[in-house]
Amino acid sequence: MIPVYQIKIPEYTVKEKPDWVNIGIKIDKKIKKHFPNKKIAIRCLSSKDHKGKSISQVINIIKKIGHDRYNPKRKGDRYENIQNKHIDFFALGFTVKPKTIMLENFIESFYVWPLKFNKKPTRLEIVIIYDLSKLKRIPHQYEGRNDIKKDGFVFKNPKNKKEALLGIMKIL
Repeated sequence: MIPVYQIKIPEYTVKEKPDWVNIGIKIDKKIKKHFPNKKIAIRCLSSKDHKGKSISQVINIIKKIGHDRYNPKRKGDRYENIQNKHIDFFALGFTVKPKTIMLENFIESFYVWPLKFNKKPTRLEIVIIYDLSKLKRIPHQYEGRNDIKKDGFVFKNPKNKKEALLGIMKIL
């Protein structure tokens, strides 16, 4: 059974710039409690990216299939790359240690990136935690950029994607 952890952070809103450092520390603390010394990949999302679905509905889908890409017709954000490599999802890898900083950058990017495209900031609501050993990193490159990105992943066992899932965190 995939554990779902809840954390209440009522001060985390996107009406104004959130304090991503302190909010990140609170979420990191919960991850460190449940996954000490583990090598993990973290994927964050908002239910707003899944039109017509509540946070709980998205979490139930993740628990059932192991990820949030349940609709193959839905065009993903930034899944295109100049090598046209298959990427199942984007995440960041971490080794969970007492001083590891994980969620701060996610919270910041969920607020800042939409503003760059004249969209409303998004509140991070779901943190998906994967076992890094069950994933394969796919280095890729975007059109017009020289850097190689290392945030693309595929499941090592595509027939059982759920086995890579360590837990889900629901941000209330």
